[in-house]
Amino acid sequence: MSKPAAPLKGRAARLARLMPSTGPSTAARTPFVLLVVLLLGGGLITLLLLNSALNEGSFRLSELKRDTTELTDEQQALQRDVDSRSQPDALERRARELGMVPGGSPAFLDPDGTVRGNPTEATAPPPSPSPTPSPRASAGAAPDPDATATGASGSATPSGSASAAESDSATAPAAESTPPPTSPGR
Repeated sequence: MSKPAAPLKGRAARLARLMPSTGPSTAARTPFVLLVVLLLGGGLITLLLLNSALNEGSFRLSELKRDTTELTDEQQALQRDVDSRSQPDALERRARELGMVPGGSPAFLDPDGTVRGNPTEATAPPPSPSPTPSPRASAGAAPDPDATATGASGSATPSGSASAAESDSATAPAAESTPPPTSPGR
């Protein structure tokens, strides 16, 4: 076995008498160890909560990015649709489908009430052959422009009443043939 420890001499012996090493030292370590364990546990729980909050924010960010991408694609598709409908030839085609004709020469009113210019009535040019039939051509014969301006008794009628009925019948098939804008992914 081991040898018994040699008795301490001098200063070490006096210190050993003042501070006994058996009971009180282990009791003084217990609160310190508990404090360290509590601090470490609290730190780990705090890190876990922070990590969860960061992951939740990350998921929310990726969802918002996906939504932004979808909305950007939809906006670009709508802008392309607007651009295609805003081209001069598309505008002219839609105007002709609605029964509109190019205007005549304009007249201007001066501030003193005099008319400058020689106003003329807008008349429809002769129909040009087109590869696709217009809604009016498929509905029947083209209406006589003089018949819409005069009533049964030969008097002039308001231009809006007769032409409004025609434009309503002309726009109904055109509105049905034009598909509504769609959004990708919704």
